[in-house]
Amino acid sequence: MTFYSENEFKKFYLDSFKGVRTFIFAKCNDLSLAEDIAQEAFVRLWDNLKKVEREKARSFVFTVSNNLFLDHVRHEKVKYTYNSGLISQQEIKDPQYLIEMDEFRKKLDATIQSMPEISREVFLLNRIEKMTYNQIAESLGLSVKAIEKRMQKALEIMAKLKLKT
Repeated sequence: MTFYSENEFKKFYLDSFKGVRTFIFAKCNDLSLAEDIAQEAFVRLWDNLKKVEREKARSFVFTVSNNLFLDHVRHEKVKYTYNSGLISQQEIKDPQYLIEMDEFRKKLDATIQSMPEISREVFLLNRIEKMTYNQIAESLGLSVKAIEKRMQKALEIMAKLKLKT
């Protein structure tokens, strides 16, 4: 049974919001972030109102809020890693090292661009986006075996770069 009216949704929201916010606040200790995530979870429930049964709405909101929190943590980790990389790059002042790194980046970019598109796509999804073979297979509509073969081809091409340097 789904929600029938906007008033029923509003009542559910008013009854449940504090609990969802507290659940997220316990994870992050940031009230503003907890409120934002809880609000977004209810927005997603509203967007999926026709699909979510009334009895499962509470579970849906808590699951979505937890997933949103995990997405936030992953995003913060990426930002931290990127910023840490910038700091370490700025600390390196050896000109020879900088020249060698620039040359290597150019070779790496050229090698990746030289890959067949199907291998390059799998390589980038796995190594840059950190997707598993199963996730890649699902997103591309292919078998895991096909992904493994494409990755093998990409790694063979990358091995040639290693031999050249």
